[in-house]
Amino acid sequence: MSAAAVPELKRISRVEAMRLGPGWSHSCHAMLYAANPGQLFGRIPMRFSMQMRFDGLLGFPGGFVDRRFWSLEDGLNRVLGLGLGCLRLTEADYLSSHLTEGPHRVVAHLYARQLTLEQLHAVEISAVHSRDHGLEVLGLVRVPLYTQKDRVGGFPNFLSNAFISTAKYQLLFALKVLNMMPEEKLAEALAAATEKQKKALEKLLPSSS
Repeated sequence: MSAAAVPELKRISRVEAMRLGPGWSHSCHAMLYAANPGQLFGRIPMRFSMQMRFDGLLGFPGGFVDRRFWSLEDGLNRVLGLGLGCLRLTEADYLSSHLTEGPHRVVAHLYARQLTLEQLHAVEISAVHSRDHGLEVLGLVRVPLYTQKDRVGGFPNFLSNAFISTAKYQLLFALKVLNMMPEEKLAEALAAATEKQKKALEKLLPSSS
């Protein structure tokens, strides 16, 4: 199976992002992860545990920030308080800013913080009791950052799901720049996910004879 290229979006600095005019919207999202020494089935290294949010699509916790009233971090923490309830991020957790593709002018900011497994679990417990749980936010899911022997189970299967906006790109970008997964492994997983989606579509829409 040939490896698909990991997609790219235009990256800009935080300073450049802050200089963008009022025609731009800012979205801020948080990636929470923890080192995990466990093994799946006693033989597949887990390496890391990571959370994403489900609200019909997969994405990171967070949302849009109105720059007229909030700094990026204050706006992000306000949204996190509605969906997670127990976490505050700072500028030190800032990871990247990217310009999104499409008709809307949006700059997507990503923050990342490494926690302990115990802290990650505490966030999950707190999220169940947050204001938006069961309404806009339908729960947190953990990202399987491993690939099983069939080269589809685990991360490739996860990538074949539907993601919101730039979330899939941000996931791949963060895994690469934080050295959580080699780029060639990311490309292999993406290729396997793309092939799975292609086969599923062919079953739903068989070619006419």
